[in-house]
Amino acid sequence: MPITNPKTEGLEFKPKFVKRYSVLTDIDKFKEYSFYYLRKSIRVNTLKIDIDALVERVSKEWKLVPVPWCKEGFWIEHRGIGEAKRRDVGNMIEHVLGYVYVQEAASMIPPLVLDPQPGERVLDMCAAPGSKTTQIAQYMENKGVLVGNDVMGVRLAALGVNLQRCGVSNVIMTRMQGHRFKGIEFDRVLVDAPCSGTGTIRKSLKTIDMWNPGLASHLAKTQRGLVRTAFSLLKKGGTMVYSTCTLEPEEDEGIVDYILREFPDASVEEIELDIERSECVTSFEGKTYSDEVKKCLRIWPQDNDTEGFFVAKIKKAE
Repeated sequence: MPITNPKTEGLEFKPKFVKRYSVLTDIDKFKEYSFYYLRKSIRVNTLKIDIDALVERVSKEWKLVPVPWCKEGFWIEHRGIGEAKRRDVGNMIEHVLGYVYVQEAASMIPPLVLDPQPGERVLDMCAAPGSKTTQIAQYMENKGVLVGNDVMGVRLAALGVNLQRCGVSNVIMTRMQGHRFKGIEFDRVLVDAPCSGTGTIRKSLKTIDMWNPGLASHLAKTQRGLVRTAFSLLKKGGTMVYSTCTLEPEEDEGIVDYILREFPDASVEEIELDIERSECVTSFEGKTYSDEVKKCLRIWPQDNDTEGFFVAKIKKAE
């Protein structure tokens, strides 16, 4: 059973937040799960070890439960009792060696949907600190070229450390604003966009206080710039994945609707994963979005006991 975080005692959502999100979901369930501790999860890094070998290596000390939608993913819990029960998954020797990456289970979805192949040219536009970049690299088997970009040097430092730890050798790191990319074509592009983060309250309680009604509109301008550039960089027949850890329709379905209106050669593809999902939003606060957004993936924290996430798979016509 999920465990309530004691730090949430006395914490209240803003009335405007409650009113807004009551239209979108079961607000009581959302608040309940947002106040639970987030389950620890890891992804096996197959560049360094195969899945069965890792499971055999750690199972005596740690209980592993497979993540249904990601064969490399596991929820992890120490087998100890009371004070002997470890929670410092990041201090596992297997993490230090790069055999595993501590990564939230819903965060594993965008690279899965992107489906990068060995030998391709791939761009991770907002890459740091590297959970999805290292996941993409392992699916590419270190073959081809993967560009990992971020706008902040301190974040790129973390990306570099994680790439080295995980044995990634096919990444070119760049530092620039994502919308400034030009002059090169990619087979696939991931835009895991900066967002208002309302799906991440379980690990970032400050989001409750930071949220305001105008934040989504402000961030949506940045997101539109990123996806406009990302789609223009795609080869014909290429795939772009747009993802956020927010549940704001303007930053999710609204951005997909923008792509479809901006680019006649863009289409939304279905996302087939073994996961519980909620209906996507086709209208909100007077705005109506294309019915094509129904093909996207919207998950609330209460759907799978994870973070909230939104993922869209966009195809460029041949």
